[in-house]
Amino acid sequence: MKAAMIVEPGSSPVYGDFDDPVSAPGKSVIRVTATSISHLTRSRASGSHYSSAGTLPLIPGIDGTGVTENGHRVYFAAPERPYGAMAERCLVDNDHWFVLPEGIDEVTAAALAIPGMSSWAALVERAKLRAGETVLINGATGTSGRLAVQIAKHLGAGKVIATGRRAQSLDDLRAVGADATVQWAQDRDALEAAVRHEFEQGIDIILDYLWGTSAETLIVAAAKAGPEGVPIRYVQIGAISGPDITLPAAALRASGLQLMGSGIGGIPLPGLMKAIRGVLEAAPSGGFKIATRTLPLSQVTQAWAIQYSGSRIVLLP
Repeated sequence: MKAAMIVEPGSSPVYGDFDDPVSAPGKSVIRVTATSISHLTRSRASGSHYSSAGTLPLIPGIDGTGVTENGHRVYFAAPERPYGAMAERCLVDNDHWFVLPEGIDEVTAAALAIPGMSSWAALVERAKLRAGETVLINGATGTSGRLAVQIAKHLGAGKVIATGRRAQSLDDLRAVGADATVQWAQDRDALEAAVRHEFEQGIDIILDYLWGTSAETLIVAAAKAGPEGVPIRYVQIGAISGPDITLPAAALRASGLQLMGSGIGGIPLPGLMKAIRGVLEAAPSGGFKIATRTLPLSQVTQAWAIQYSGSRIVLLP
């Protein structure tokens, strides 16, 4: 079969021939119809993600949509190594796929699943969002953060605060559910005043896609301006701005801050699959929006080189 392959550590995938997967008890061969290039797909393929196996050669791609041998239109995740989703076919444990809901097409489902899961799982499985609570999305102008705004509102958040660097993108988020915005690229005094104001109003949950200096700013503001003794559930999801922070001990003693993470390992795979199913089932009625750009799998090397285009790249075998 044709597939994208990583043959050297740190290299981009190349298009070529790979052995076909063979059916096994409890597993299904799925004909892939669409798979997206997500941050998680990239980091696992490069070996930099904590869940990477590091064995080469491999076919990248952690999830996608496809058709089973019985003709079911499905979403699948975690294909059996070395058969990733960026191929004509892959082998998937029967617990790792489910029939696609009506009303959502294969390309949209493949694009939505992972970025949508990141906030759905964080809000439902980790933060235990309650209706009417206030949620701050740190890094809301990216694909995952933009979906997080929509999903938080769909799940019952009373107020959603979006943070990011790009002013125009923040303004656009109001159309999909953001009630307030904080722009990181502004004068230090103005920034501290804006962040402090939001914490004085009350924030129950923070979903953080950035980490780095913005996380330090939020944590210090929570300690200084958050209501005394009121829990603030801080869920770390991504680290686009940097993998490490300086965490003042006093910030934990002086606040109700509860630090936790959400991701592979922090939530068992059945919980992540449940979150993805929730996202895809809610997408049609919730009107979740994600921009997509489709390319043939044969152009995977060129597609891999596109770092940010404003759209989720979806490969079609």
